Amino acid sequence: MSTHTLSVLVENKPGVLARVAGLFSRRGFNIESLAVGPTEHPEVSRMTILVSVEGTALEQVTKQLNKLVNVLKIVELEERQAVQRELLLVKVRADDSVRRDVLQIVELFRAKVADVTPEALTIELSGRPDKLEAMLRMIEPYGIREMVQSGVVALGRGPRSMTQAALRSVERSA
Repeated sequence: MSTHTLSVLVENKPGVLARVAGLFSRRGFNIESLAVGPTEHPEVSRMTILVSVEGTALEQVTKQLNKLVNVLKIVELEERQAVQRELLLVKVRADDSVRRDVLQIVELFRAKVADVTPEALTIELSGRPDKLEAMLRMIEPYGIREMVQSGVVALGRGPRSMTQAALRSVERSA
């Protein structure tokens, strides 16, 4: 199976997320990553969904998504044609004996220290998933106390706006 990134514009209304997630669940597909947030238009939200499926199954899911009344537009974002990022917050043990070493790793990855206590550092890093994984491997020996990682968010490269095209099609049908 291959991983696909879907950018789905939906109406910003209650229950839309549940209907979209339910569609994947009914089809037996696992959503590897899901990020939802507002767009530049308050009435529209963008869902970035990473799903592992084969070609024909992806086509079926896309057709089913298009049938949902609150879905405005769906685009599969190819990796080289999109900017993709994730956010990682990780709390790592960093007492006086290892703090300098941990801070060197933070600097190496161009991460930020979000919080400091005498026993730990909370590190913030955004980037491609492979960058986040590499930093986690580097700091793991120091002791990861807690972590959270967002889902992938992505936008297509170039000047075109997926949101503008979706809004034009909604206005024509209204």
